[in-house]
Amino acid sequence: MDEMNKKILINSALDAQELSYSPYSKFKVGAAVLLKDGVIVQGANIENASYGLTMCGERNAVFHAYCLGYKKDDIVAIAISSCSNPPASPCGACRQVLVELVNGDVPVYLVNTDGVEDVILVKELLPKGFSGDVL
Repeated sequence: MDEMNKKILINSALDAQELSYSPYSKFKVGAAVLLKDGVIVQGANIENASYGLTMCGERNAVFHAYCLGYKKDDIVAIAISSCSNPPASPCGACRQVLVELVNGDVPVYLVNTDGVEDVILVKELLPKGFSGDVL
């Protein structure tokens, strides 16, 4: 992916972070999914007083893309933003969802509000992850 599209994707994740509803943890997460047709779909973490009902930003973004009719082969890159240093990596549930719903060679850009950036491939997030291939 070229630098301009990467910057647009990262800025979209940072913008999505501001959409977070996180009154309990105060830990805002934004995510953006770049699709092969150039569309960017955002997601943010949405908390609930019943903590188990909280939804992470990256799952919201990927699920949103699927609800719009996009599938695994349509996803080009993902950016996840937080205010932590180093930038936060996806939780275990998000890793499992990404491994199943996103191709393994898709880059995941982890960023924070200070401009710190890291990148990892989806297939590196959850080595030996559980998938439909074993069912």
